[in-house]
Amino acid sequence: MEITRELLDAVCRIAVEAGAKTLPIYRSDFDVTTKDDDSPLTQADLAAHRAIAAGLSELTPDTPQLSEEGADIDYDTRSEWREYWLVDPLDGTREFVNRNDQFTINIALIQDGRPVLGAVYAPALDLLWFGANGLGAFRREGEGEAESIRVSPARIDKPRILVSRSHRSDAIERLLSGMGDYEPVSMGSSLKFCVIAEGAADFYPRLGPTSEWDTAAGHAVLKAAGGQVTDARGRPLRYNETDSLLNDWFIAYGDANQDWLAYVPK
Repeated sequence: MEITRELLDAVCRIAVEAGAKTLPIYRSDFDVTTKDDDSPLTQADLAAHRAIAAGLSELTPDTPQLSEEGADIDYDTRSEWREYWLVDPLDGTREFVNRNDQFTINIALIQDGRPVLGAVYAPALDLLWFGANGLGAFRREGEGEAESIRVSPARIDKPRILVSRSHRSDAIERLLSGMGDYEPVSMGSSLKFCVIAEGAADFYPRLGPTSEWDTAAGHAVLKAAGGQVTDARGRPLRYNETDSLLNDWFIAYGDANQDWLAYVPK
């Protein structure tokens, strides 16, 4: 399909409407169950999933959808897809459970293995980041006007490094120990991609397991803002290329003039 501002705006509306479904649950005494992979699940995940699935089906009825809460689609089927929606209905369920407001709704359009359009909405913060190939990247607060965003030159003397609230591996500790002086920025969910996209951070290394739906929407926004997401060998992160839905280690950054790969432990 053609990437247009009308399509991007429609996806943003779906993300915001799905986010609105999560807030009454977030503000209640909700229950938490555990999925087969030991990750938490709430009714908010399911409510957002249903809203997004319905919205995208109405918007583009012929385009397949792959969602974290509906991921039981075999690779023989997925491998035929050149274009599909990749959705994380609620990224940062641990943030949701801990009520720190840093959970997000994520919708991405994938074409030929690349994220070409994405929307990331943080319902509790009422902040929306969105972008697409050829259209640029934007940030909107509440009902305000969307503002264009762009990555910034890195602070080489003291780079702003995004570290996960929930995931700190030995490999990350080794990477950070080799960084010298840096400013840690603690952030949950796919917001890490967004703060780089708006120029508020420099580097996000993720040297541990993630799923493709965790990264796709934020990846699209960051790419539209001039940033990059690559694997640990510097190749652009790609989607739906194997039967696994897990990503390799990756790094995300704004300033391509800095050799961020040099910090990745071998």
